[in-house]
Amino acid sequence: MKMSRSIIVEGKTSNEAIEKGLRELNAKKDDVEIKILEEENKRSFYSILSPRVVKVELTLKENINNKEDKNVQDKVKKNINNNLEEINYAVKEVEGFLKKLLDNNIEIKVEIKEFNIFVDLNGENINYLIGYRGENINALQVILTAVANKNSSAKIRVMLDVGGYKEKREKTLEDLAEKIAKTVIRTRKQIALEPMTAYERKIIHSKLQSNNKVETFSKGEEPHRRIVVSLKK
Repeated sequence: MKMSRSIIVEGKTSNEAIEKGLRELNAKKDDVEIKILEEENKRSFYSILSPRVVKVELTLKENINNKEDKNVQDKVKKNINNNLEEINYAVKEVEGFLKKLLDNNIEIKVEIKEFNIFVDLNGENINYLIGYRGENINALQVILTAVANKNSSAKIRVMLDVGGYKEKREKTLEDLAEKIAKTVIRTRKQIALEPMTAYERKIIHSKLQSNNKVETFSKGEEPHRRIVVSLKK
């Protein structure tokens, strides 16, 4: 059930109050229901000091609210359709770029999830696409993101994985995080991990975020930035 929008305004005359209310509602007189609440101050000994005041209640009619809702819905629908067109175009651009770049024996799988593009590459002898600790994946992901956003007004994220590397790496890092946390708790000494990418550091931070005995922070400059795990103070 929709609630009508109402306001109460004051003026020296009813016309002045109504005009003021219409301006606030950005509506025409035919679009509102008008109710006079208080025509003027009650006369009293002090009435000579009290200026005449009229209070008026203006309520937008139901059909006006529905019209406003429909306008908003139409605008949202239009934006969604525009974004879908852009992301579908971006997918074609990404697929075309990869087909030119990669060998024919590499399988390219592209999916759209929540206006993000997920790319999975699979095949034989694809380790060169992974690189040392996923460096080549990260570099290619940056390039694909640029390709996807070349003609897009919305920011499109591209997430790339090769041969399930990221899923395996994430599991390895989560296991490492738990192992390091136990060591820190046992020895009561902080441990600095080896340098990692921002993506890998985020996995460590997220895994230990709920641990109430240790805390994590990053130190150093890229590409030598690393995570330190220490006891909570």
